[in-house]
Amino acid sequence: MKVFLAGGTGFVGGHLRKALLAEGHTIRLLAHRRGDGFGPEIEQVDGDAADPSDWRERVRGCDAVINLIGIIREYPGRGITFEKLHVQATQTLVDAAKAAGVGRYLQMSALGSRRNAVSHYHQTKYRAEEYVRSSGLQYTIFRPSLIFGPGDAFVNMIADQIRTLPAIPVIGDGSYQLQPIHVVDVARCFTMALANPETAGKTYELCGTDSLSYDQMVDTIGWVLGKSKVTTVHNPLPLMKLVVPLMQKLPFFPLTMDQLTMLVEGSVCDSEWRSTFDFAPIRFEDGIHEYLKK
Repeated sequence: MKVFLAGGTGFVGGHLRKALLAEGHTIRLLAHRRGDGFGPEIEQVDGDAADPSDWRERVRGCDAVINLIGIIREYPGRGITFEKLHVQATQTLVDAAKAAGVGRYLQMSALGSRRNAVSHYHQTKYRAEEYVRSSGLQYTIFRPSLIFGPGDAFVNMIADQIRTLPAIPVIGDGSYQLQPIHVVDVARCFTMALANPETAGKTYELCGTDSLSYDQMVDTIGWVLGKSKVTTVHNPLPLMKLVVPLMQKLPFFPLTMDQLTMLVEGSVCDSEWRSTFDFAPIRFEDGIHEYLKK
């Protein structure tokens, strides 16, 4: 297939490009800036996903559209908002696919996206999903939990803290559960869905095999780094709910209220996706050992 790929230059996108090419697909890649190092199988298209005037016609001739676009933090002063990049970008991509006669459409959402979501991140992801579902396209939506793997932000952030700090800060009691999934497994699901008509019209929640509390995740990362014991400092949740709104507007502050809300809410699922995508996901400890020990 020829795949029109938006959001394909980021963390997940890099792994999905490799997976698509390995299966013999070609890629038409939408990107803000032209990059180097892409082979002949990747055709670059310059443009802003929320403004289709520059690229709408380039969707024509493709067999599928994949939308990976997403941000975890807003910077309104720079025009980087959930509304623009989750909702508007999805609307333009869906509309462009329909106008070009491309029937197959795959969407990256997030576990926790739902009608009554508390965080603005999940609210906008869900609104994007609703637009996809009402499009008439042969869609597949994926809602992954925390994604880890080489080049990730979250696990590498904790690893850096363990390497450099005497104690690791933890929000609340650290008991909230996460069920991380390896980026290679996420890319594999997207690639398999292209060839599987059974996945059309479906939404899949993607989780790994290991459901870990935040404290257990920190301990596992420490163990892989050779630490028999990781010292943690638990910051009371009510205090963090007072501090974060005051500090989140500062670019250097590493946390927003949206991120805090999603973190303590947890991110787990029943792994029902494995009945369709029949493979064993990479375990958390095995996966992080692959890149943290290098």
